[in-house]
Amino acid sequence: MELSALNVAMKNSRPMHVILKALAEPRRMAILTLVRSRHELRAGHIATHFRSTRPGISQHLRVLTKAGLLCERRQGTSRLYGLRREGFGELRAFVDSFWEESLSRLKREVEAETQNERGR
Repeated sequence: MELSALNVAMKNSRPMHVILKALAEPRRMAILTLVRSRHELRAGHIATHFRSTRPGISQHLRVLTKAGLLCERRQGTSRLYGLRREGFGELRAFVDSFWEESLSRLKREVEAETQNERGR
């Protein structure tokens, strides 16, 4: 993805610092890993896997949902959480932009070196 295309994609999505900040907390990473292992999980079930209060886990779930990494749906009085793949797509596009930029720079340097060798 070109940088200009990435900028357009990023303007239409959540600010990347919100996603990165959500991922910076180890318990949130553990929650994402847990939810990834299942299709959907109830908030109460997620809370049983941590030494934290349910309100504490609920706060982490809210942060992950606002960051676009989890989706939430209600079923009766329960809230079920699942991964939001689109959120990870936004994150991947951001990270890939650094990789693609580095590859483009390497390609230019190799091409320049090849032309210099031909000119000798």
